[in-house]
Order: sequence, then structure tokens, then C-alpha cells
Amino acid sequence: MVVEKAGSSPPKAVGDRRPQQQEPLGHVKKSKQQVSDGFTVKAMMKNTVVRGPPVAGAFKERSTKPTAFRKFYERGDFPIALEHDTKGNKIAWKVEIEKLDYHYYLPLFFDGLTEMTFPYEFFARQGIHDMLEHGGNKILPVIPQLIIPIKNALSLRNRQIICITLKVLQHLVVSADMVGEALVPYYRQILPVLNIFKNMNVNSGDGIDYSQQKRENIGDLIQETLEAFERYGGETAYINIKYMIPTYQSCILN
Repeated sequence: MVVEKAGSSPPKAVGDRRPQQQEPLGHVKKSKQQVSDGFTVKAMMKNTVVRGPPVAGAFKERSTKPTAFRKFYERGDFPIALEHDTKGNKIAWKVEIEKLDYHYYLPLFFDGLTEMTFPYEFFARQGIHDMLEHGGNKILPVIPQLIIPIKNALSLRNRQIICITLKVLQHLVVSADMVGEALVPYYRQILPVLNIFKNMNVNSGDGIDYSQQKRENIGDLIQETLEAFERYGGETAYINIKYMIPTYQSCILN
């Protein structure tokens, strides 16, 4: 005779089992997907989503650094002062511009192209145009010293700074004889950034693009600058421009 233990539950009947819930036909159990970098072992596994490549940042603006122009201006080394006129602000030169040492002052003013705050940006840009207008034969020997400041200004990829630098380059090419030809060996330092922004035009549809009147459309300014380089750069200018910017079409041959 079998004695049952006290407190034990009665045995379950065979037919007392609860029916299990069955999943409907065609239902696929979803598994959690994992994200992985490309060209790895995990990227070839099932349920893996390959993460896309990072952004190249070709159009991303770079941060500016303190310039030597600001340091020299705050120290009072420049013979300039701010003069208010009925037409606006202008530079009052304390000495004749023709007597300035261009090897010393012109590269410093070009270094101020990256300035964005008043009065540094006004003195740098207006000072460059004044010196290019009165420089004459003093400009050509200084060209090699101007390439690094020009390259630094363009490499910031700031739209406003690029537009101002392009206007300075257009003035520089026509400022004196042989300057356009002297810039040809330095196209590899100047033109790569222009190739990036060359097609950046404002598509206004049937509207009015007021930046064309202000000459702030970066695509049009780059085209004008390249055409000026070709006109004043001599026989080899077009070949060198075409090498760096393959989509450029000649304004002389065509």
C-alpha cells in the first residue's frame, strides 16, 4: 500500500495539459539587427547592417586661427588709421603707399584675408586693394610670399572669405605686368579649392538672385577668376588650369 505524502499536490491528469499558442502561418520571427563597419567579419554575418562611410567634409568650414596681421595691427606697426567719409570708411595712410616696403607689408595684409571681425577685416582687405592699385613694379617680386596666405584663406572653405579672396586675385592679376604669368606655377596651391566650389551656383528658378549684383555668387566669381587667369597667364595658363579643373572651358579658344 502506497502512502501519499502530506501537502503534495495531486497528480495531473494526462489530458489536463494546456494547448500551446501556435504562431500564424507565414509569420517570421524577427531577430535583432546589429550595425557593423564595412570590410569586417561581422559585415558578412546574417542580420547585419553595414554602416555607411563617414562624411568627407569637402565643403565643411575650417576654424580660423589668430593671424599675424591682427598681432601687428594691435602693436601699432602699420602706418594706417581709420577715416570716416561721406561715402563710408576708408584707410588714411600716414605715409605714401608708393614708398612702403612691399616685401614686408603686402604679405602681412594678405595674411589678414582670414579675418572676419571689424576693424581687422576692413583694414586687411582695403589695404590690399590700395597697395595693389599703387604698387606697380613692386608687386611682381612679392608674388611667392603671397601664395601661402592665399592658400590659407581659400582652405578655410568659408564662403564669404572665398568670395573676398577671389576678388583680390582678380585685382592682383591686373595690378602689374607679368603678375598673371608669375602665378601659373602656383596653380596647384590655389585651384584645388576652386575646383570644389566651381559648380556652386544659386538656383533661383524664375526669381531674382541679388547676389549677382553684389558679386557674392561663388560659382560666378570662380568662373571670372579662372578666365582672368587664362587671359593674363600667358600661353601655358589654359593647360595648367585644365589640368587642375578638368571641367573648365577656355574663354579664348572658344
